[in-house]
Amino acid sequence: MADAFAIAAEWYDGTNAVRHSGELAWDGSGGFTLVSPTARDSFAAADLRFGETRPGQRVYRRESLPGFRLILPEDVPPGLAAQLPAKSDYGAWIDRLGLGKAAAIFGVASAAAVALFLTAPDWLGPRIPAGWERNIGEAMVGDFGGRICNTPAGDAALAKLLSKVDPAEERVRAGIANIDMVNAVALPGGQVLLFDGLVQQAESPEELAGVLGHEVGHVRERHVMTALLRQFGLSILLAGADSGVTNSIFGLASMGYSREAEREADEYARARLKESNISPLGAAGFFERMSEEYGDNADAPALAGWLASHPSSGERAEAYRDAADDGGNYAPVLTPDEFAALKSMCEEDPDVEEFDFF
Repeated sequence: MADAFAIAAEWYDGTNAVRHSGELAWDGSGGFTLVSPTARDSFAAADLRFGETRPGQRVYRRESLPGFRLILPEDVPPGLAAQLPAKSDYGAWIDRLGLGKAAAIFGVASAAAVALFLTAPDWLGPRIPAGWERNIGEAMVGDFGGRICNTPAGDAALAKLLSKVDPAEERVRAGIANIDMVNAVALPGGQVLLFDGLVQQAESPEELAGVLGHEVGHVRERHVMTALLRQFGLSILLAGADSGVTNSIFGLASMGYSREAEREADEYARARLKESNISPLGAAGFFERMSEEYGDNADAPALAGWLASHPSSGERAEAYRDAADDGGNYAPVLTPDEFAALKSMCEEDPDVEEFDFF
């Protein structure tokens, strides 16, 4: 039996984008425990998998929790190193088969995938296995690096807003990215990002509820993989996301859905707003303002981001306005303090990284 010990660690628990700092404790008999001032989590050592190396760091994952990340210093004590999974050169199955055989299998699979994915995105997208989709989504979120904003008040406000527009038991995960673009994206694996530029444009939490509900609609209607296959082709499945952060973000910003898919996502959003007694007039006002600023057409400039591939802003504003109940008594979806916390998340997060276009 190995001696027990504890070492400083950072981790993401796999359920949201909050970064925890605390200690990793080994009990000496096959189990780890992560402890921070706000969280505690225990798991078996056999559940841990090697993830990647970063400058001065090692990253580990958990087999049972795909979104989990454990970050340890590169130089760990020998006793701890003996309990951690070893790094593989190419990946477990490639190491078992050998690089030559794996490359041949990969080539055949790639050729078959090209024939399938580039000719039938509409029927194939919704049929992508959930595990593949989660892995692609995790790769894309990783491409944003440390640009996801977190503050306790902002995280709580975003979770509250999400709960209003996503009543499903298995919730979509949402975050705010420190990127000054009027944009929001739905990623594979049930993840949604609002860009800070869009958050700053919003004049009420009801406006953000409409945008967030729309992106959740893309997730629930299984539009995301279809759009990715159409936009990026097979490369998005092979690489997860472009290795260049700027290229990936611009690619996501310009990702287009079909007009039918966009209208389905809007219908989903309006249904959730009605279900949660949230006024659709906020979303209507947002689209009217965007129409005045960017023009009332579907061919808006790419940097208009979220507007670029959608039906015209005027059409959408009218649909949301028509959805409002005459004399409806709508409750505020967030308090003024909660809305302010969302607005200030990226500014107040001391650890968030800046995004530069060049």
